[in-house]
Amino acid sequence: MKRLILCALLAMAPSTLSAQTAGVTEGEMPAPHHKRTMEYALWYPAPQDSRTAPFGGNPVFRPVDVAVDTDPLPGRYPLVVMSHGLGGHYRSLGWLAAGLAQRGALVLAVNHPNSTVFDFDMQAGLQHWTRADDLRLALDHVLADPRFGPLIDPGRIGAAGFSYGGWTALSLGGVRGNLAGYRDHCATAPSGHCRDIAKGGADLAALDARAWDADHSDPRISSVVAIDPGLTYGLGAVNLASLTVPTLLIQLGSGDDRLDSTDISATGSNLTGLVPKARLIEIAPAFHFSVLPLCTEKGAMILEEENDDPVCTDPKGADRAAIHAQIIEVTARHLGLP
Repeated sequence: MKRLILCALLAMAPSTLSAQTAGVTEGEMPAPHHKRTMEYALWYPAPQDSRTAPFGGNPVFRPVDVAVDTDPLPGRYPLVVMSHGLGGHYRSLGWLAAGLAQRGALVLAVNHPNSTVFDFDMQAGLQHWTRADDLRLALDHVLADPRFGPLIDPGRIGAAGFSYGGWTALSLGGVRGNLAGYRDHCATAPSGHCRDIAKGGADLAALDARAWDADHSDPRISSVVAIDPGLTYGLGAVNLASLTVPTLLIQLGSGDDRLDSTDISATGSNLTGLVPKARLIEIAPAFHFSVLPLCTEKGAMILEEENDDPVCTDPKGADRAAIHAQIIEVTARHLGLP
């Protein structure tokens, strides 16, 4: 395991090559496995003189400047399919998608039905295999798109994700689940996710073990980036045997700042010990939600007033902008971007 520890205040040197402007387009596609449509977004390199506008902001989170629905820059680019966390939204990772598009990649993301901030069902959302199906369908869709399909290099398609989305990326790369192992973890030494499942009235025993444990990989995926991935407890070597593509694991925080549900170290799920050929990046000081967008000046106060999770409050010494820059940099390097 190649292991590198980064301090969030010491940002890695950025690429010396000039970045492109990031363009973005949004749409919907049929999702027969959900019996409804599914929202998606595609970020892409755009000409540097493209007019940009704020995208994805709200009273809590700052927007990202992108060129909305502008023409893409002609070329041939790698594609990254990207998955948000449980209860998230593709816009919550817009800073990462835009950063990779500026480095010369197309980034395709969806709002996973049943597990977004506006469309949430804990029991249905635990059917993790539907998320892999979501991205597989979206990949088919964009490859067939007459405008963007010709821009994609089919030999350079990666999967990236955060938290629950990190698991989605890993499963597309070949990792197989172990429902019995996860149920045992929740029964004997439950992490926060187990408590969230119980609080949400969901039941792991009601899930289809064959579907949970099945192979949901996609042969088109040639690399994986998993940021604080979830669902990794209870796995064994047999569950990781098919993960043969280059893999980057990013762990956020240390000590009490590390979220127990996504702790992949030897004191957590030990995913790092099961994937010895993966590259591990540890970023501290940081915590799990340092991956969410930069917060507005009133963001933390709004969350406190609404008795919501303090996702705008980073650990002492953490710089969220620097953390984002580091994640963009190491992800771009892993994907072979300039």
